[in-house]
Amino acid sequence: QVQLVESRGGSVQAGNSLRLACAASGRTVSWTYMGWFRQAPGKEREFVAAIIWRNGSSNYADSVKGRFTISRDNTKNTMYLQMNSLKPEDTAVYYCAAGAGAGAILSKIAGYGYWGQGTQVTVSS
Repeated sequence: QVQLVESRGGSVQAGNSLRLACAASGRTVSWTYMGWFRQAPGKEREFVAAIIWRNGSSNYADSVKGRFTISRDNTKNTMYLQMNSLKPEDTAVYYCAAGAGAGAILSKIAGYGYWGQGTQVTVSS
């Protein structure tokens, strides 16, 4: 079993930055990749970024590419999402997730078996 706990989000003005963290505990061999998803009011949950735990390889949604950076600290079992140049459309509840499915598509919700509780990020114009 894996437990994921996101750091507190926050409210910022457009153009500012925010960093989220996701601490994983439990069976450390239970995941091979982790990701961030977000869900805005009235919208479906969408992929933001993902990272391969072993080598740090990452990919991003087009909407955040160049503004967000995903990283991880293996020694702390913690994943981060650095969000720069935030926009009002980035407002959402952000979820971290972990998975280990061979051949899984990292941008798909179905590829993840463990989820955090979510943290609110609000960007005002």
